[in-house]
Amino acid sequence: MQAQTLMGLPLVICRDYHGRVAALRDICPHRGMPLSFGCFDGARIACGYHGWEFNLDGRCRRIPALVDGSPGQTEKIGVQSYACREQDGYVWVYIPEQRDTREPLPDVPRLPVLSDSYTLFHTSVKLSSTLDNALLGLIDPAHGPYVHQNIYWRNRHTIREKCKVYEPLPLGFRMTSHAPSSNSTVYRLLGAGGGPVSVTIDFLLPNIRIETIQGGRLWFLSRAMMTPISEDECRMDFCAAWNCFRWVPFLKPIFGVIARSFLRQDKQAMDRQSVGLRQKPPLMMLGDADMPALWYFKLKAAYLAARQNGGHLDHPLKVPVTLRWRT
Repeated sequence: MQAQTLMGLPLVICRDYHGRVAALRDICPHRGMPLSFGCFDGARIACGYHGWEFNLDGRCRRIPALVDGSPGQTEKIGVQSYACREQDGYVWVYIPEQRDTREPLPDVPRLPVLSDSYTLFHTSVKLSSTLDNALLGLIDPAHGPYVHQNIYWRNRHTIREKCKVYEPLPLGFRMTSHAPSSNSTVYRLLGAGGGPVSVTIDFLLPNIRIETIQGGRLWFLSRAMMTPISEDECRMDFCAAWNCFRWVPFLKPIFGVIARSFLRQDKQAMDRQSVGLRQKPPLMMLGDADMPALWYFKLKAAYLAARQNGGHLDHPLKVPVTLRWRT
């Protein structure tokens, strides 16, 4: 079992002895004890307070304190269960809108890998940030030289002007395929794949950023997702996949050190930003580097309006647009 919180809801995630994953509300209906403090035998969760047992559909199957002939029907007692799926090393839990629990399940986002054989890496970090502000950091193209200070990465002394083309996606937008910047030496290593190196970055509602780097037969992609834990805390779930340089000894642990270093820097920046955001200051958006943030807010509002009214999604980005900034 593993306790998690999603959108303010306490969940217990578990896998039965057949390999099936399940997600239940992590509260025993008897005395409110979190079920994740109890025991799981591969079929039932037993509460750690009085031993009430629940199957993975949330139905109560046994109350040890009851004697034969006691009134009450245990099969009518249960905890809320939630639909969940496993994909790419994650358990995806679906929380329906309260006004309609019969809505169809959306597809689970799949990692868009480019070959059958690849290395997969996962890590995560919690952020003291609302979901919206965390997503602004996720799609912001200009903070790199100031937040990510590393000897193997760009810094404020290597700032260059960037010119990128963005195009609309049905539920997001894309920084179209382009050659790596002159101050992105690490990206150019994929040129060993026998072709020109290209980079594409997608943002997709509600919370996904995917960066794909490809050079001939070699590729590397990363996906960062902001998972809402509560109104003022979220978690960046980061995974990466690659088919390049798999012969290099200890490549995955080395990459893990670098990736976690980057995420710690993002966490520090967002935790510090949250100190100022508690005062609810007006935010000033200025220049092309802030356009993706404006698109996000407009796209989110358009999506919600279309969902509520049943009309067409009025995408804020109608045609490809060229943006320029320095980073």
